[in-house]
Amino acid sequence: MVDIDDDAEAVLARMKQKTRYNIRLAEKKGVQARIGSVDDLPAFNALMQETGARDGFGVHAPAYYTAAYESFARSGQVALALAELDGRLLAAVMAFVSDDMAWYLYGASSDHERQRMAPYLAQWAAMNWARGKGARAYDLWGVPDADEAELEAGLETRHDGLWGVYRFKRGWGGRLTRTVGAWDQVYNPMLYRLYTWYVARRGTGE
Repeated sequence: MVDIDDDAEAVLARMKQKTRYNIRLAEKKGVQARIGSVDDLPAFNALMQETGARDGFGVHAPAYYTAAYESFARSGQVALALAELDGRLLAAVMAFVSDDMAWYLYGASSDHERQRMAPYLAQWAAMNWARGKGARAYDLWGVPDADEAELEAGLETRHDGLWGVYRFKRGWGGRLTRTVGAWDQVYNPMLYRLYTWYVARRGTGE
């Protein structure tokens, strides 16, 4: 959870030095950030597909991200923060805001020009948009399920699961915050037992 209730320089000052460097490096290398519109959703969706294929994680169908964006666009609670080089999309972040909280939910990056650190500039643009909307905190969401000492101990040696994500997210100067997690509201106990049985069997490969 990143505290953004301050001016831009103060928020930058709380980041790890490498993250600040990468934001400035992206700008120095000609990457430009902007807040996109509904017209940019096709390019965002294509980039999500590219990212999922490269990094091996599940990606929703384009209609899902389009619906998520359009559901909040009218109220001004969503932003597509785009980082581009000569008009070519290199990285994108979809972020949401409500009252004094903002959330980074979806992000994507291109296989091309990775040395230009475009994801850092896209994330910084989203944070600045959230600050402009009055958000005081920016939630980067998930990291590996471990306490802070274990996270730091495995920083350089672990590469499985969300460890790469953790290395990226810790650089923004946030604090580790735990929630109660996701819970199911059970409306039909019999169907729910069948569902949990199926999920358990699928997990064991039977």
